[in-house]
Amino acid sequence: MKHISFFKLVSSFCLLLFFSTLSQAAPALWSVEKNGVTSYLFGTVHVGDPSMQGLPDKVKSAIEQSENTVVELNMSALSPFEIQNKTAAFIANSNSRPLPQAVSQKVYKQLETYFTKRGINIALFNSTPAWAVILTIVQLEYQKAGLTDTYGIDKQVIAHAIKHKKNIKELELFEQQLEMFSQIAIMSDEMVTQTLSQMREADDFIKDMIEAWKTGDDAILSKYYELSFDDSKYARLAEQVLVIERNHTWVRTLLPDMSKTSHFIAVGALHLPKQHGLIELLKAQGFIVKRI
Repeated sequence: MKHISFFKLVSSFCLLLFFSTLSQAAPALWSVEKNGVTSYLFGTVHVGDPSMQGLPDKVKSAIEQSENTVVELNMSALSPFEIQNKTAAFIANSNSRPLPQAVSQKVYKQLETYFTKRGINIALFNSTPAWAVILTIVQLEYQKAGLTDTYGIDKQVIAHAIKHKKNIKELELFEQQLEMFSQIAIMSDEMVTQTLSQMREADDFIKDMIEAWKTGDDAILSKYYELSFDDSKYARLAEQVLVIERNHTWVRTLLPDMSKTSHFIAVGALHLPKQHGLIELLKAQGFIVKRI
């Protein structure tokens, strides 16, 4: 049985490749039509490098043709101070245990070794829950790979929508995203151990994901979806919390307005494919979904 790595899970979740075909070798944009109202569905990458600067013309045109731009969360609207305060408040008011209590002594030592090699004192994280520590590790690996949210596609979509005075709608609150990571961190030892075991593969993994984004390779998308969400107990929980439940909630939220006005919907592309993906869920509601 394969086992899920929280690093690969979160990296897949944050990078989120475009669901597209290699023959077209371009980001996937889908039209979503019902009762004469056409909306658009677009898979995004939350971080990127300078080569990813600039949206494709067809994407910019779709944003301009839509009345509303929908994103998971508009991080651009939150200052670093607000993000810090909201995170601190969430941790203080949640049932999250601080790191030394959340993981075994053996796993704590493994984390200590990881941070020591990078010149970081693990004591800085002793009041932090395990899931937040792992998110920090993912960010460190992104930085090492030269990836930042500056070149993330979500940020570029929002900027183009604002430039053209479009309504920005958010599907979630920042606190809701923190809560879902907290939910999947109930198996802290497994989460940390598997994440650390993948660190030596991190560079190749991230490069594969970015290359798949650039070329529109759906085979790589499927590979990492299956790797992230296999048949282990932890993986099933993660898929349910991170993808399935959110997809169904988003569709219920979007349906009333999509029957009246056009929407450009930009979400991480692991939310598009599979049985519980947005494409199939919208088709089940009578929408005609086509790749443009």
